[in-house]
Amino acid sequence: MPTMKSDELIDTESLSIREDGKVLKRKLNDRMTTMLALTSIIGPGCLIGTANALKNGPGSLLLSFGLIGIIALIMMQSLGEVTVMYPGQGSFSSISIKFVDKSWGLTIGWYYAIIWIAVLANEYNVISNIMVFWGPQVPIYGYVLIFWSASLAFQFLGVGWFGEVEFWIGLVKISGLVAFYIFSIVYVAGGINKPAFGFHYWNDPGAFNDGFKGVASTFVFASTFFAGVEAIATMASEVKNPGKALPRAIYQTIFRIFFIYIGLAISYGMTVPYDDPKLNNGTKTLQSPMTIAIANAGWAGGANLINAFILITCLSALNGSIYIGSRTLVNLAREGGLFKFFGYINSRGVPVYSVILMNCFGLLSLMNISTGASEAYNYIVNLSGISVFIVWASVSFVHLRFRRSWVLQGRSLEDIPFKGLFYPYFPILSIILNLFLALIQGWSYFKPFQAGNWVDAYILIPFFFVLFFFFKIVHKTKWVNLREVDLDEGRRKDIDYDSEELEPEKTSRKFYFFKRND
Repeated sequence: MPTMKSDELIDTESLSIREDGKVLKRKLNDRMTTMLALTSIIGPGCLIGTANALKNGPGSLLLSFGLIGIIALIMMQSLGEVTVMYPGQGSFSSISIKFVDKSWGLTIGWYYAIIWIAVLANEYNVISNIMVFWGPQVPIYGYVLIFWSASLAFQFLGVGWFGEVEFWIGLVKISGLVAFYIFSIVYVAGGINKPAFGFHYWNDPGAFNDGFKGVASTFVFASTFFAGVEAIATMASEVKNPGKALPRAIYQTIFRIFFIYIGLAISYGMTVPYDDPKLNNGTKTLQSPMTIAIANAGWAGGANLINAFILITCLSALNGSIYIGSRTLVNLAREGGLFKFFGYINSRGVPVYSVILMNCFGLLSLMNISTGASEAYNYIVNLSGISVFIVWASVSFVHLRFRRSWVLQGRSLEDIPFKGLFYPYFPILSIILNLFLALIQGWSYFKPFQAGNWVDAYILIPFFFVLFFFFKIVHKTKWVNLREVDLDEGRRKDIDYDSEELEPEKTSRKFYFFKRND
């Protein structure tokens, strides 16, 4: 047996994120983590936002989903290596501060928060739109405020409740998608009120609408829909067994991409033509391709069933956005990128003020009162889409910095528990592709030139440098010396495991593990 030191105890309730003596609770077990990794990305973007992307043609949708999916798989290799090694860091800002520069880390932290602020606003936008479909007598802001209050109350129950509810809703999400895929196959095979027509819509009206311009404009939607594949890094601090759960979640990325994104792109492309008038009914409403497909099949009443499924999915996605966004804000407060009191965590492990602030950002959805739901959705998607590309590129950049630091300090690559594939080619390719897509995603606004949409699509590129130099001046930061990085800080053992190296000892209803004396 390895020797132990009795004064080296690891409190299994503790995390690296501390404020006023309170910590985030490690309540997400392997079952919850696996389901969150699989289904947290299934939200209003996949079910409703794809209507705006499908207008550019099923070929554009499939091509953009496929390319973004490949980039996501490459990026997740980088994320997996760094996050499995340092689950205690708990955020993109933390690992960026550790290996790049504090001002870089804080900027990336805010850009990751922007992603979830935009996603949250769109989720309130979609939910209110669904409820108006059922009960138009209640104004949009009334539905927004009802769900705003309910979501805030749910977040105060703690991460254990969040994980358990998300697990069961996740089962509903997967079941709903499987049911739609079966419907799509039966429908195009001639099993529902029509002769078999297969991939007819790929020929008439066609696979692409507006050529490269249509494909480029679809990328920004696809990147927003993919936001969430990387969220496991934010959850890492509240996962009981990161050494086991995080690699599993990384490996499952390929299943998520093919089952959810590619599956939806193919199903939507088969069942709904891009010139369907329901997809192009102006800016005031949002339509789900699922609803349109079922209505076209002759089951008009099916819209209520689909809307119920979408509502459940949106409620789940809404709570997930508040959860991820609030944890991002907690880290920013702890690291000096936000007022310190936003790092306060109560006895239940809930970051109270960050939850409230994050939920308040959801009120941006009220812009749909004046602009219409569809136009509001497009405005917000433009902001979140480019943020995704910037954050993903940074993840791969951090991976390069981490591996370089590891080698410079004479560490063995065999000691890295999860090694990303094809290093350094994958992270370099990830950086190049993400920056390329960030630059072309607003292509459709050049001709004819649309000033408002163009600014909306590109404003976050120059703002990145403004924010970076602002934090650099405020915190007087320097580029990290990779030879001086503490490569052991932030590493953490699992709670639930069978190990011959570490022996558990029960102490007054809490479990402690002795740390190895190296």
